[in-house]
Order: sequence, then structure tokens, then C-alpha cells
Amino acid sequence: MTSNNKEQLVVYGADWCGDCRRAKRFLDEKQVTYTWMDLEKNPEEMHNMQRYNGGLQSIPTIVFPDGRVLIEPSNKELAQQLGL
Repeated sequence: MTSNNKEQLVVYGADWCGDCRRAKRFLDEKQVTYTWMDLEKNPEEMHNMQRYNGGLQSIPTIVFPDGRVLIEPSNKELAQQLGL
């Protein structure tokens, strides 16, 4: 479920990334609304993503509204951070 709401998760990734597809599928299955930032289609977002993960290019990078950041999280880590 994608959205442009500033109060939702932001997921930085790319369609070719298997971990990104898995994370998106997990969020969709759990009906978690998020904003998808495709770095292939929006390369200007790379700088924003790198601000959150110490300059790395690791994806997916998931930013929570409260500022928490997960880098390449497992489904278990996502569930824990979402309180699921």
C-alpha cells in the first residue's frame, strides 16, 4: 500500500532488489501504508537515503515517521519495529 503521507514509512529501494521486493510484499500483506522511493526511477533520492544510513547504498532502507531506520531488515525485524 503506497502513499505520499509524511506520517508513514518511507521505503528506499529498487525493483531489481530481492530484499526490497520481500519487504514491500511483507508490508503489503500486513496492510502497512508506506511511501516507495524507487532509486532507479528517482536517483535524486539516493542522497536522502544515504543521510539515513551513514552514506551507505544498502537497500532496502526503511525510515519510520519517528526517525528510526532499518537497513536491509528481515521480516522479523520489520514485524518487531511495527509492533506486529
